[in-house]
Amino acid sequence: MKEAMLYQKLADQKVGCNLCNHRCQIQDGKRGICGVRENRGGTLYTLVYRQLISRNVDPIEKKPMFHFAPGTKSFSIATVGCNFRCDFCQNYEISQMPRDRNHIYGEDVAPAEIVALAKKTGGHTIAYTYTEPTIYFEYAYDIALLAVQEGLKNIFVTNGYMTEEALRTIHPHLHGANVDLKSFSEEFYRKRCGAGLEGVLHSIRVMKELGVWVEITTLIIPGLNDSEEELQSIARFISSVGREIPWHISRFHPMYKMLDRSPTSVQILERARKIGMDAGLRYVYTGNVPGDPGEDTCCSNCGKVLVDRMGFQILKYKIKENRCYNCGTLIEGVDLS
Repeated sequence: MKEAMLYQKLADQKVGCNLCNHRCQIQDGKRGICGVRENRGGTLYTLVYRQLISRNVDPIEKKPMFHFAPGTKSFSIATVGCNFRCDFCQNYEISQMPRDRNHIYGEDVAPAEIVALAKKTGGHTIAYTYTEPTIYFEYAYDIALLAVQEGLKNIFVTNGYMTEEALRTIHPHLHGANVDLKSFSEEFYRKRCGAGLEGVLHSIRVMKELGVWVEITTLIIPGLNDSEEELQSIARFISSVGREIPWHISRFHPMYKMLDRSPTSVQILERARKIGMDAGLRYVYTGNVPGDPGEDTCCSNCGKVLVDRMGFQILKYKIKENRCYNCGTLIEGVDLS
């Protein structure tokens, strides 16, 4: 156990957690919504510090991050737990473990060991992913500080529901983020995720302000968030924050408690991609459809294919010094080569 960051002591041994936008007020002996932060005698503790549940070396494109050190590997880690309860979660076995099984499991791995393992892979980044990195903030924070000292960059794959205080605390050491913008409906967020939309939108704006490279993913679920109006709202919002922000539109497959819906059709993804391009976004990608032309990076000016992808693999790469090989247009992103 480790004492939590970003909380305040309240009357009657209650505590107020300021890590995510739930801002739980937790009574003595109880846990927050995430299930991994517990009040013991008026002190809030994280229960997942040095409790590693997953570690893998992934292509950075799997995050998905298409404009941050493309073609490199990312050392990817997670603990159990999440501050959302999405009924379509793809990693529910570990994200919902504290809630579904009332159990916290993990391997004791020190932050310095994580950084050493990441360096051995030869990659440039550590990705905090699979579950929600906000809920293991103290662990991620300590790892991120050491990672920067060793020349590595840090990436959050996140639902974006952290507080502004959390973002401003870690931002000097947070270099990139893929944020799940699951819908543009408060009702969807309340019913399907147990959270709210506005906190996510605010986090995206703050990340942009702080200079964190942001990419956004929307899992398109047939009949729930695939209407033209909603997709236009998402695209317009992203464009208002930054037209250079890549939007990844991913295909849904039945998972967890949402087994009653069909996979998203490719036609719906193509329609969503067109909506994004019509809204002025420079980079809109289709996901979970290997071989689809929507996986490729094209120049926003001349339309030439600059990065030819097949799934998470890069087949051809024609960007030099962040510019199109054909017309010289700037291709936004983070090049760590």
